[in-house]
Amino acid sequence: MSKESRRREALVYHAKPKPGKIQIVPTKKYATQRDLSLAYSPGVAEPCLEIAKDKNNVYKYTIKGNLVAVITNGTAVLGLGNIGPEASKPVMEGKALLFKIFADIDVFDIEIDTENINAFIETVKNIAPTFGGINLEDIKAPEAFEIERRLKEELDIPVMHDDQHGTAIISAAALLNALELAKKKIHNVKIVISGAGAAAVSCAKLYKTFGAKAENMVMLDSKGVIRKDNTNLSEEKREFATSRKIDTLAEAMNKADVFLGLSVQDIVTPAMLKTMNKRPIVFAMANPNPEIDYNLAIQTRNDIIMATGRSDHPNQVNNVLGFPYIFRGALDVRATKINEEMKRAAVLALASLAKEPVPEQVNIAYGETKLNYGFDYIIPKPSDPRLITHIPPAVARAAMESGVATEPITDWQKYEDELNERMGSDNKLVRLLHSRAKTSPKKIVFAEADHLDVLKAAQIVFEEGIGIPILLGKKEVILELMLEIDFDDKIEIIDPKSDEEEERRNLYAKEYWNKRKRNGVTYFDAQKLMRERNYFAAMMVNLEHADA
Repeated sequence: MSKESRRREALVYHAKPKPGKIQIVPTKKYATQRDLSLAYSPGVAEPCLEIAKDKNNVYKYTIKGNLVAVITNGTAVLGLGNIGPEASKPVMEGKALLFKIFADIDVFDIEIDTENINAFIETVKNIAPTFGGINLEDIKAPEAFEIERRLKEELDIPVMHDDQHGTAIISAAALLNALELAKKKIHNVKIVISGAGAAAVSCAKLYKTFGAKAENMVMLDSKGVIRKDNTNLSEEKREFATSRKIDTLAEAMNKADVFLGLSVQDIVTPAMLKTMNKRPIVFAMANPNPEIDYNLAIQTRNDIIMATGRSDHPNQVNNVLGFPYIFRGALDVRATKINEEMKRAAVLALASLAKEPVPEQVNIAYGETKLNYGFDYIIPKPSDPRLITHIPPAVARAAMESGVATEPITDWQKYEDELNERMGSDNKLVRLLHSRAKTSPKKIVFAEADHLDVLKAAQIVFEEGIGIPILLGKKEVILELMLEIDFDDKIEIIDPKSDEEEERRNLYAKEYWNKRKRNGVTYFDAQKLMRERNYFAAMMVNLEHADA
C-alpha cells in the first residue's frame, strides 16, 4: 500500500461512519418514563444524598471505580512532538479504546490547553473527584516528572505516566528473562541506554530496583554520552551520568551486555554489535523503526537476544501488556496510588507468565507451531488471554501488602472469575482469527466486486494480509472504483462474461453439467449459468482455483 493510501485509510477510519473511536453507552434501562425518573430527577437524588453522607459511596452508586482519565497537554505526542491538545485527541481516544478492550476500563480522554506545570496540576486536581485513576500521557520531559510526582503526592487515587512506567515495566520483565537465558546477573551487567527522555529515565530507575547498578550504566542523549563532568544536567540525567571518559555510542557499546534503545532508528551498526559481550541483549524500541533492523542484528550476532517495539518480530515490548492490567488491579482494590511495589509485581508477573506453557490459541494466532520460553519468546504476546488473570491480581496483592489498598480482595478465585467475565471472548476471538488468517492467506473470490462496499471489503482483506482477493465483475467499472478508493495494488480481476474467459467458462460449464445433468440441467444451461458471477465463483472454489 502506498504512503498516501495508508494516510487516507487512517483518515477514513477515524472519520467514518461517525467521527472518533469511542462513545458513551448507557448501562441502565431507559425505555420507560419510570426508568428515566430513576436515572434522573427525582430518583437520582437518593444516591446523591447517600454520597453526601459518605463520599466513599460514590464508588457504590457511580462509575467512578471503573473510570480512568487519560490526560495530556499534547507536548510530546508519539513521534510527532508538541502538536497541541486538539491534535493529540486521536491518540488519547486510541488509548481509551485499548483500556476498554484489554481490561474493560472506561475512559474519558481529557486534553488540557496549557504548558504551565502549576496550571496543569491544578486542572487535574480539580477534576480528579470524577475518576478512579489518572493516566498521564504524552507530556514532555522534564515537566512530566514534576507533574506526576506532585499529583501522586496530592491525590488519593492512582496516578501513572504510562510513557515513563509502561515501557519500564514491560522492558524490565523482558530484561529479567533475557538475563536468565543469557546466564548473566543484573548487578554485573553493563547497560547502555540510548535516549534520556521520560521513558529511558524510568527504565533505568526500575532496573535499579531489581539490582542494576548506576555505575554500570551509560546513558546517551542527542548530544552523546551523559557525563558527570557536565555541569548543566537535569536532576534526572545527573543520576545516570557516567564518570567514564567516553563520548560516543560506539565507545559505550564496547564490552556492554545490554543495549536499551529509546531514541531514533538506525543509530546502532553491526560493528557496534560485534564489540558487545557474549550473548548480548538488545532492546531496540524506537518507533516505528528500531535503532538497528531486527534481521540485520540477528544476522550479525547469532547469540543475540533481541526485542523491538514492532509486532512483526519476536519479543515485542508493547505497553498494552502493562497499563490496562496495572490500572485494573489498582482500581479493583481501590488503591490510593500506583507505587513501586505494584510496578515490580507487574514486572514479575509478566516475566513469570512467559515461562508457562503457551495456550494453543496463542500459538495459532501468531502462526507458531509451539511458542516456548527462549531467545525468541521472553515476554508474553499482547493477545494472550491469560494476561487479565495474571497481572491484575499480582498488582492488587502488592497494593494490599504495601498498604495502599482501601478495599482488599478476600476471595481470589471469585476475583479471577470476575476478571474472566469482564473480558467477553468475542472480540478477542476475532483478533485471534485475523492473526491466524495472516499466517496462510487464502484466495477469496468477491463475486460482486463492481459494488463499492464489496470492493472496500476486498481492499481491507488484502491490505490486512488476511486473504488474496479475486475480483469478479466488469473490469472497467472495478478499475474506476479502485482508483476512487486508492486501491492501487495488483489484484486479479475476472469478467465472467468476457471473451477472454470463454475457455474457463466452458471448463466450469462442463463440470457443472456433469454434476447437475441428472436434475435436468443441459450443457447449454450450464454454459449460460457460467456467465453469471455467483455460479462462476462457486465453480472456481469447486475446482480449487480459489479457496472461498
